[in-house]
Amino acid sequence: MPPRVHLVRHAQGFHNLNVANHTMHDPLLTPVGIEQCRTLAKDFPYTADVDLVVASPLKRTVYTALYSFPEPIEKKKLKVIAMPELQETSDLPCDTGSDPEEIAREFQGKPLDTSALATAEGKHWNDKKGRWAPHSDAIVARAADARKWLLARPEKDIVVVTHGGFLHYFTEDWTGANKFAGSTGWANTEFRTYTFQSPSDPTLVETPESRERREGKEKPLSKEEQKNLQRSATKQWEHAGYQKAKEIQAKV
Repeated sequence: MPPRVHLVRHAQGFHNLNVANHTMHDPLLTPVGIEQCRTLAKDFPYTADVDLVVASPLKRTVYTALYSFPEPIEKKKLKVIAMPELQETSDLPCDTGSDPEEIAREFQGKPLDTSALATAEGKHWNDKKGRWAPHSDAIVARAADARKWLLARPEKDIVVVTHGGFLHYFTEDWTGANKFAGSTGWANTEFRTYTFQSPSDPTLVETPESRERREGKEKPLSKEEQKNLQRSATKQWEHAGYQKAKEIQAKV
């Protein structure tokens, strides 16, 4: 049976306070963000079921995972798996992760598995080139790879902590992504729960309970409406510098 996946956007980081802070490299959580994590830890309804925690290797996502899910991490002796495919979409300083050595120093003694950053590709996870490039084709590919990886896991309840922009690619749900450049339909520490289409199909399907919790009885968008939203949102993001177009990236 495919796992149930709980997707979480990171808590408030310093880059979320204003546009000027987008120049901060790999920013940490704000005090408000830490409190958001504590609230999520208290209110998350599936805590007892969680048997795997995965996070983007950026500092704000790793700390969100550690602060929000201490009970399953401690009781089940879990390590948060740092997964570079889950990193954010842009190459702004705030969305560019730290070198593996810096991550090791930052989280020394904490339950974080950074083995994916020791591979040939993983060592360069933060250079924003090739597989990690900030253009739509590359992001779509790594989102698909991450879904396939999750589908193949033996665990039954998985928490994934990642970023607002990437979550639109990951879920293929673009609602709320085109309000303004760089926007996201996900609030800080918002979580949504998904299953997979089937044991062989890595398409994510939001559970009825999750969807109703956030949208009531509103009818979901069609596939064509989602595609139109994606085109509109990514065009805005590229124009504003939140994401590079493929042809721009090719010239770098």
